[in-house]
Amino acid sequence: MLMVRQPSINAQHRTPLSTERIIEAALRIVDGQGLGRLTMRRLGDALEVEAMAIYHHLPRGKEQLLDGLVVHVASGPAEAAGVTAANWRDVLRAWAADYRARLLAHAGVLPLLVTRRNPAALSTTVGSLREVLRRGGVADDTAAVAAHTLLGYVIGHAALEVRDTREDGADRPVDWDARFDAGLGLVIGGVR
Repeated sequence: MLMVRQPSINAQHRTPLSTERIIEAALRIVDGQGLGRLTMRRLGDALEVEAMAIYHHLPRGKEQLLDGLVVHVASGPAEAAGVTAANWRDVLRAWAADYRARLLAHAGVLPLLVTRRNPAALSTTVGSLREVLRRGGVADDTAAVAAHTLLGYVIGHAALEVRDTREDGADRPVDWDARFDAGLGLVIGGVR
């Protein structure tokens, strides 16, 4: 007698597998256990699917998964709509605060932002920052340099913050919020 395995009740009510669902599950693993613990098998277990099912959505496997994590965390470019010469600095401050918060919330992905060669993820961000600067009246050449500088500042600051680097040698706790705001003021204030 041939036995047909019936899908479990959980499987019948599970959200269908998608690239977004895979990336979000991978992000939960990285956030909870660290980047080194992210494997396709562990990801399959978290999604309650065979690891091979993931390859249907990510044919390049783990390489594509890591790129997807970078894009996911780096998403949320600065909105250029409505930017004027009066408010461009505020728009950049809001973007920087949001980006820093995402990097700190997903600190396990931070090394990927620095080491992965995925120009699409960061070029979109740089492009949107340049557009905010241009709409604010900043010359194109200066906007290009300022956009890269601002992105580098936020990523670098988040990396130091995650490591809790006390580069000033102080024995007291660092007020990372105050330090970030002060440095951001210097970067944005230096744009002419």
